[in-house]
Amino acid sequence: MIVKTLLAALVAGLIAGVFTTVAQTARVVPIILHAEEYEGKEPAAEQPPATGDQQQHSSLNQSVTVAEFVAAFSPITPAYAHEGEHEEEGGIMFGMSRFSGSLLANLVTSTGFSLLLTGVSLLIGYPITLRNGALWGACGWLAVHMLPAIGLPPELPGFPAADLHDRQIWWMATVLLSGAGLYLLVLRSEIVAKIAGLILIAAPHLYGAPQPADITSPVPAVLGAEFAVAALATALASWIVLGLISGYFNDRFLKSA
Repeated sequence: MIVKTLLAALVAGLIAGVFTTVAQTARVVPIILHAEEYEGKEPAAEQPPATGDQQQHSSLNQSVTVAEFVAAFSPITPAYAHEGEHEEEGGIMFGMSRFSGSLLANLVTSTGFSLLLTGVSLLIGYPITLRNGALWGACGWLAVHMLPAIGLPPELPGFPAADLHDRQIWWMATVLLSGAGLYLLVLRSEIVAKIAGLILIAAPHLYGAPQPADITSPVPAVLGAEFAVAALATALASWIVLGLISGYFNDRFLKSA
């Protein structure tokens, strides 16, 4: 029984990882590429208001050619394919393209999230099914992405940030407290438990997330907001897919057991 449950978690994680990569390539990656154009530039002192003939800094205004779309899915970067022609190293790892690297990372990450979700369900004795899979996914998204993003929203390249170690500690504490708080809010009926859940969720935000001393950035603020929304929306869809697929496989394995 345990083996089948873990197998279902692995398969669900791999499927969710593929879905996440496709969603990020379609919506998140273009914003990152746009933001990278501003890296190394001096932050603008003042940005004049846009007129009718001017376009806002938004990745939605960028047109993607067929060649660029095909290149995004290529397993090898053009720089690596023509390694002798450029001094710059090509690829993320062993010549892998951005898409291939993202796919590998998302497969590992989604599988880890799936195993974590399954482990929590076994620990608290509340199995993931197709009926409650979306709820499990939404709670996972809240604990890992949305609630920590209140203090530390997703950041684009070139955006100022506090010390990495401080952010990692705050993020991990927020995820643990948020997960415990959601458990008390969703699965416990006692009033005291629900109040305790709210306190746990609010505690890291009352303490405050680490913030950079200087918030100036060459990247337009509208790109940062657009990226945060796209990243969180993509993560939500991925967690919902993960919860539903996990529930579907669990139902199949439970019925066949």
